[in-house]
Amino acid sequence: MGYTAPNPMVGCVIVYNDKIIGEGWHQKAGSAHAEINAIAAVKDKSLLRKSTLYVNLEPCSHFGKTPPCADALIQHEIPRVVIATLDPNSKVAGKGVASLRAHGCEVQTGVLNKKALFLNRRFFCFHQNKRPYVLLKWAQTKDGFISPLAATKKDKSVFWISNLYAQQKAHQWRSEQAAILVGVQTVVDDNPQLNLRHWSGPAPLRCVIDPNNRIPNDSKLLTDTAAVLIFNATKSQTLGNKTWVCLADFSIPQLLNYLYKKEIQSVLVEGGQKTLQHFIDQQLWDEARVFESNTLLKIGVKAPQLLQPAVKTIHVDSDRLSFFNPTAQTLIEVPPDSA
Repeated sequence: MGYTAPNPMVGCVIVYNDKIIGEGWHQKAGSAHAEINAIAAVKDKSLLRKSTLYVNLEPCSHFGKTPPCADALIQHEIPRVVIATLDPNSKVAGKGVASLRAHGCEVQTGVLNKKALFLNRRFFCFHQNKRPYVLLKWAQTKDGFISPLAATKKDKSVFWISNLYAQQKAHQWRSEQAAILVGVQTVVDDNPQLNLRHWSGPAPLRCVIDPNNRIPNDSKLLTDTAAVLIFNATKSQTLGNKTWVCLADFSIPQLLNYLYKKEIQSVLVEGGQKTLQHFIDQQLWDEARVFESNTLLKIGVKAPQLLQPAVKTIHVDSDRLSFFNPTAQTLIEVPPDSA
């Protein structure tokens, strides 16, 4: 997760006489696909003509950065293919299955369909809803605050609510999303870096909602070397890898549409309270993850309000971590580290 975007996460196994003889997965965008890696892992290629190939997503049928996987399956005369889900990408969308069947391959689809959809929910949301998958995240105190009032803070240092393990998990999530987004007030109040300090992996593209260009010139986001997109209502400008994007009709749908056109498949929204609530109120979110500590503030900035009950709650050391989605339907059970 985090390495294959804008491609989906795909794994494949090849079975002969009830034994796995080859397995592979798509490891990085631009590299070989899962099916190709699985075929390459089979030592005796003659067994492919008697084997079944299992894959969680329909084999591609078009030329992209790599040749079509469906053609490779046909070339090796693999007689049976079991697929969990069809590919929502219009370049594939059933064409891979049709090509396999046209060449005499027996194809079964829909096996473990729900789990496969959940695994690649970012990819499916992007292609079906024509926008990035939106994941909301925040930490709140036991009495429902996400931060002290600005007037009560002695400096711009971050007031940490969640524990170190929760912070580490949050940085893991950053590595799994294509972009991370905050409102300008978070930059003014906390001067964040929005990078990976507690986890290794690909860093997300940093984005800020700043309609009136209030980001301080000495903020870390403007003075470090990493890229940042600043969505505003007045100017379009690029200085090095800092880009100001003018949204004429300044709105969250327009912002998401811009990210969609840039092939950003997922965005982690980390704050502040108004930004998070805007996504909630406009029903432009797909999942929320909320840490709750035992800290009491008594006064501060109130946490965003979700009407849905949590569909799952676990503990991260002393903190509670609750998962939400808009429909309040139970998320498919997955290990916490893979959530």
